[in-house]
Amino acid sequence: MSIGEWRRSIDEIDRRLLELLSDRARLAAKIGQSKAGAADETFVPTREKEIYKRLRELNTGPLSNETIRSIFREIVSGCRALEEPIRVAYLGPEATFTHAAARDIFGHGAEYVPGRDIRSVFAAVETGRAHCGVVPIENSSEGAVRETLDMFITSELNIVSEEVLPIHLTLMGQGELSGVRRVCSKPIAFAQCRSWLAEHLPDAELVETTSTARAAAEAAERPDTAILAHEMAAAIYGLKVIHRHIEDFEKNVTRFLVIGADKPARTGCDKTSVLCSVKHESGALWKLLNVLKEHGLNMTYLYPRPSRDKPWEYFFFLDLEGHREDSSVVAGLAESEKLCSFFKILGSFPKAD
Repeated sequence: MSIGEWRRSIDEIDRRLLELLSDRARLAAKIGQSKAGAADETFVPTREKEIYKRLRELNTGPLSNETIRSIFREIVSGCRALEEPIRVAYLGPEATFTHAAARDIFGHGAEYVPGRDIRSVFAAVETGRAHCGVVPIENSSEGAVRETLDMFITSELNIVSEEVLPIHLTLMGQGELSGVRRVCSKPIAFAQCRSWLAEHLPDAELVETTSTARAAAEAAERPDTAILAHEMAAAIYGLKVIHRHIEDFEKNVTRFLVIGADKPARTGCDKTSVLCSVKHESGALWKLLNVLKEHGLNMTYLYPRPSRDKPWEYFFFLDLEGHREDSSVVAGLAESEKLCSFFKILGSFPKAD
């Protein structure tokens, strides 16, 4: 076949794909109509996890599973918008890594509502201004995000999903690397690029800012200034990419949580998050951990957070493998609660891929 014939074959495949996408969209719209007025979930992570899992099993190449997921994320996002446009609050402003994580979960079909801080993201969901919220919970090199953990102490929202996003930092500005004299970013970004900056920009002034937007405004006004941020900031703020992937650790990742009012059904590959405070008794924490062990529960995360009300008392945030409806989890948590002065299940949700 000639190149022209191959291209005509591709055009015919595109036509058939469009017809199939339209059929899928019409079915999604019917689902939305059938749910109108009902208290059904807008975002169903268990269903979406099932879709991506099935696609991975069906995929024989040559497109990678990551590429297939990206394509279908936008298909799912567009079809979901036909059912009901979903509003997603996130830790803003635009182009933060939380914004990137939200886009990776919900696609371009969602409406995004930036929050000035983590508290405002929780408030947007609690007051109904957003269906869901996306907040960071921990970074592989910098540790837990304490503001997020603190909000769960008083909030009644549930964890409904999680996302793990690789953190790739990009240097952006108006000119070339040789012309950079100042670099603006958040302190955590500087911490994650310390070695690269020392090697390539040893004499540059490092200016800490409170947000990506503020850093971008500095770079837009001064040709000698660059910013460190997610690459999506370049398109949003009209900057040029100077150098990609300047983080010191290639496997630097951040885990994000989706918060909302729903309680996802079990998938068979779930996590359950718990917030508790043990009683003031000798060996109380050891007893709690031993109960989890006796019930065969694998703890994947444990973080202590000092109580703001009582000095030297601590809240403990735990992640366990399993769903709150699994018999072993039910039994283990019931026995664990007896050892605690405060005990709260924050949610059961599908584990990130």
